[in-house]
Amino acid sequence: MIHSDLIAFILFCSAAAFSPGPNNFMASYSAFNFGIKKTLPIIYGVTFGFPLLIICINFGLSIIFKKYPDIQNIITVAGTIFLVYMAYKIATTKNTQNKESKNPATFVNIVLFQFINPKAVICAAFITSTFISQENFVKDSIIIILLAIIISFLSIVTWSLLGKYMTIGESEKKLSNLPIILSLPLKIIAKNFNFLMSGMLILTIIILYL
Repeated sequence: MIHSDLIAFILFCSAAAFSPGPNNFMASYSAFNFGIKKTLPIIYGVTFGFPLLIICINFGLSIIFKKYPDIQNIITVAGTIFLVYMAYKIATTKNTQNKESKNPATFVNIVLFQFINPKAVICAAFITSTFISQENFVKDSIIIILLAIIISFLSIVTWSLLGKYMTIGESEKKLSNLPIILSLPLKIIAKNFNFLMSGMLILTIIILYL
């Protein structure tokens, strides 16, 4: 892999990872409602799940997709149904300061979700077909997978911290230390955070079909 391709991959993967998407919204929702510690299964699940998806597509799934293109359509539909369900669950979860509540997301759930996450599947397929050459297959694969782990971790942690940061809007004591131009929006966002994440998830689904 030449330097220009490496830079292009880092830019593409960073844009895809940090941009709004199902993984990021679920991480923010989880951190807001259950705290960072309870969000670790999502963080680890995305960190290793997306690179695992790249590995699977790189070493065989791409051939299956080319031979049976309808499988990708089935994955998209299955992923959409799951995301609509998640949007409903997020919207109907009441904001709570009881961070001891159990987060239903598990490491295995999140890893498996990557394989029906339309955004993840599309990005992984693009990455393997664009940035991994047959001439340097093993070397390129190792570089791509290692960078995917790093970028996935950084992005999902960032969105988790964003969700955790929004809990400031639930604390009158913390809000009192902020100017009203910041405290008022934070209070409104915190009060409606789950509805916001649910709506953004639905919007993501719509964008994927445009």
